[in-house]
Parts: sequence; structure tokens; C-alpha cells
Amino acid sequence: MRFGSSTGREDAMRVAVMGIVNVTPDSFSDGGRYFEREAAIAHGLELVSEGATIVDVGGESTRPGALEVPEDEELRRVIPVVEALSGAARVSIDTRKPAVARAAVRAGATIVNDVTGQLGPVAADCGAAWVAMHSQGDPQTMQLAPRYTDVVGEVAGYLEERLEIAARYGVGEVYLDPGIGFGKTVEHNLQLLANLDRIVSLGAPVLIGLSRKSFLAQLSPAGRAGAPLDREDQTLGANILAIMAGARVVRVHEVRPLRQFLGLLEAMRK
Repeated sequence: MRFGSSTGREDAMRVAVMGIVNVTPDSFSDGGRYFEREAAIAHGLELVSEGATIVDVGGESTRPGALEVPEDEELRRVIPVVEALSGAARVSIDTRKPAVARAAVRAGATIVNDVTGQLGPVAADCGAAWVAMHSQGDPQTMQLAPRYTDVVGEVAGYLEERLEIAARYGVGEVYLDPGIGFGKTVEHNLQLLANLDRIVSLGAPVLIGLSRKSFLAQLSPAGRAGAPLDREDQTLGANILAIMAGARVVRVHEVRPLRQFLGLLEAMRK
């Protein structure tokens, strides 16, 4: 399944909804609710039943301050879940490790969701799609003091380089992710969202991942971060703006509200 990069209400109907399955004990959003294998598989199937066209499986938290998970442990967490879900929907593997990406593709994943922006050659070797994300620093350091001279220009330039790498190695399907919340302040995130058309203009479909992130709650009238589960209203609003600006894959924890919005767009189009 491939997606164009033009904007407009009709093209918004081609948005793919990517549902998140965190097979981790320390996720910022659900606190390990789906850490057990059977719970993760059941949650993935539930997301598909609600309209997710892609299920994103991850076994290592990349929240600010998170520690790296050993490779063998990450494999133990994700491979059975990928195998179980690959027959129900398209599966992406959210990882920083080449060996985990390769093993997940062998298990049935068709997308490498790469927060490092460095796994293009691995995706090419595996014949998988590549989500190339921008980040500044790693999870342990990225939110300590993020700085940019021109955040939109620097992120766009980095992602344009990812397209060049994809072409060099022969990646056939590429998605660009500006990395909301990965080494960015609230102001940086807002600038990227307000100028998302700059990323869209690079020509590859844009993936946006801002579900439940703390910067959304910091913009609320109370100005407090609150619990991640209380950020769904802000998440939906920001995702709607991103879709109308041209985002074509939206990564979310809650699939149903976004599907309802897309259904409304379809009804308006008809």
C-alpha cells in the first residue's frame, strides 16, 4: 500500500492509520499494559478491528530518559507478536537495532519504523519499507536542551538526505517523519506542525506521530502535562491539522476517533 503526497480533502481519505502496540513495561503512554505477549496480540487485533491499516510493534521504549533494551530481550518481546499480527494487518517494527529489524521482517513485518534515521540500508536489504525519522540525540539525552537555528529547515534538510540515502540503496517505499517530541521543545514541535507542508513538499508521504505526547497537554489552559491517557482530545485535534496539511500516515494509540474523523471526511466528499 502506497500513499501520495498531495493535499486536499479527497486525498485525506487515503490516510493510513498506524496503531501502536508497545510490548514494553515502561511505555510513557500505557505503563506496560500490553507487555505480556497475549495482551499485546489481543490489543493489536483490537486496533485492526477498529480500523488500523498498519500495526506498529515496538519492544523498546524511546520515551525521554528510557534505557536501551538488550537485543535478545527486544527480540523475545516483539517477534511472537509480529508473527501473530502479520496475518491480520500490515505490520511495522519500531526499533533502533538492525538485527531486530531483520528478524521482524522475516517474521512478517513489511515496514521498518526507524527513529534513528540510519536503517535505510537494512530496509533495502530486507525489501521492507522505511520510515525515516528525525531526532536530536538519543532517548536519554534528547529532551535535556534541544537547540536549532532553524528547526523546520534543519529537519527538512535531514529528511531530504534520507531520501537520497533511500535512492542510493534502493529502498522502494519511504515515509518521512519529522520526529515530533524527539529532541524538540514545545515551540519546535509547533513550528514543525505549522510548516508541515515544507516536509510534504519533499515528495515522500509524511508520517506524523504525536499521540499523547506531553507537549500537547502543556498547551492546555491549565498548562499541566497531566496523564497521557487524558491527552486524546489534543491528539485528535493535532492529527486533524496534520492530515489537512498533508500527513498521510498517522501513528496513534486510539484508532477509533481518527477513523470517525476520516469517515466524516468521506461523507462530506460524497
